[in-house]
Amino acid sequence: MSDTDPHASADAAISEGARARAQGRPRDACPYGQNTPERAAWFEGYDGAPMDRAPDLPIGNG
Repeated sequence: MSDTDPHASADAAISEGARARAQGRPRDACPYGQNTPERAAWFEGYDGAPMDRAPDLPIGNG
């Protein structure tokens, strides 16, 4: 059994993505490989929205 926490690497990737956006780096600057959990987490941090949450719906005029 591994002693590494998979959530720790995802949390770090989220922070890295948020930091990249704050520094003005482009979205395609993600350092993680295609189809990896770290890449998804990096984009989650960059975009500022959890990947597993649906987008907010517009508020109705009613």
